[in-house]
Amino acid sequence: MSLKIRLARGGAKKRPFYPIVVADSRSPRDGRFIEKLGTYNPMLDRGHADRVTLKEERIKHWLGVGALPSDRVARFLGDAGIMEKPAVRETPHKSTPKAKAQARAQEAEAAAGAAAGSA
Repeated sequence: MSLKIRLARGGAKKRPFYPIVVADSRSPRDGRFIEKLGTYNPMLDRGHADRVTLKEERIKHWLGVGALPSDRVARFLGDAGIMEKPAVRETPHKSTPKAKAQARAQEAEAAAGAAAGSA
């Protein structure tokens, strides 16, 4: 059984609230879970103490058993000092502009530079 530490959505419409749970990776996002490990309330300010609450001892236990955190939960755990903070994900190479778009951007930049230089 592969375990994940992830967010399960709760709360009302337009007022999200996320329990942080450990669950089988094959179970639905809001479905059955094994244990609740904390909460995340995105409606609170970033500096608010109750924005992210974690049960550190239980999280360390599940990480030791082999549970893998999702990307967002890994960032929470890194901020709390429970595990190493993951590297910042960069924009995928696939989404960069293609060759023609890059050439057009360079031409427009060169034209703007020439216009600014002559004025």
